[in-house]
Amino acid sequence: MSVTATQKLRYLVDTPPEVGAVTQVADGVFWLRLPLPMALDHVNCYVLDDGDGWTVVDTGFDTGKTRAMWQAAVEGPLAGKPVRRVIVTHHHPDHIGLAGWFLSDHGAELFTTRTAWLMARMLVLDEHAEPKSETLDFWRSAGMDPAILEKRRKERPFNFADVVAPLPLGFTRIKDGDRIAAAGRNWLVRIGNGHAPEHATFWSDDGDLVIGGDQLLPSISPNLGVYATEPNADPVAEWLESCNHLCAHATDRQLVLPGHKLPFTGLPLRLRQLIDNHHGALGRLLDYLGTPRTAAECFLPLFKREIGEAVYGLALVEAMAHANHLYHAGLVTRIRREDGAFLWQRKGA
Repeated sequence: MSVTATQKLRYLVDTPPEVGAVTQVADGVFWLRLPLPMALDHVNCYVLDDGDGWTVVDTGFDTGKTRAMWQAAVEGPLAGKPVRRVIVTHHHPDHIGLAGWFLSDHGAELFTTRTAWLMARMLVLDEHAEPKSETLDFWRSAGMDPAILEKRRKERPFNFADVVAPLPLGFTRIKDGDRIAAAGRNWLVRIGNGHAPEHATFWSDDGDLVIGGDQLLPSISPNLGVYATEPNADPVAEWLESCNHLCAHATDRQLVLPGHKLPFTGLPLRLRQLIDNHHGALGRLLDYLGTPRTAAECFLPLFKREIGEAVYGLALVEAMAHANHLYHAGLVTRIRREDGAFLWQRKGA
């Protein structure tokens, strides 16, 4: 795919709507922005008008505040028609958090990928009062700052159950190549990976709309993280493969409805930017590993800024992901230090 110098991203609006407001973005398609208690302080959800009911795409966290916002929407702008279906793009809690509530309290049906359902169902049942030994070992392998490690060792870790409603048994699987009818359109399902396994995106047959979740974001890059659950994973390779695959279907005509930030056009350019962003980070990291380093020592070349404690965890798992990618590509070696940390070094350095 080639990108010309005149191409650029264009946004549907200059500023986002008020949190909790229901805003129409296309015929039969509505946008609801909900709050998140973190640096990325919002998630975008979409409501599709199916005539006799609504389809909700992604849900936000399960909090009292978010439930109240959804209830106000259902009783206000969406009044008179039930939420019959919830479609979840991927298993992350800001996207699936209230799916169980819609099922149990509103009688909706859940549509998502098999991996997303299995991951969410497993994680919401996997609750811990303190970090597991495997997690502590993984943090040590990444070279986590000792003071941060000691602090987190004593704290109750984040649990899915904190912000994800219980998921009843039973869902309808969606997979690559499926078609879903909603809001008077037919949508083709295309699957991406890297940010989350089996992440669903939805492409309208009329070529006008794409629901991108976190696979297709403007202005920010989704986190590509490695965790104790699969410490040798290579999400960067999966991400690059997915972006290259989706490039073949992207046009400047499509309005992309992302999981965060503002709806935009210019998807061919954005996909190229997302690919180039990680190639650039990998090149900087490889240069930096002329000297042996831990993943935690690689924040500056990867992110080109200082990393504070609020986003330290996300930066750490992304640094491990990029180091893993270079390792699987045969470009770096790794040895384990006496304290358990991996030291990564460019081959031939």
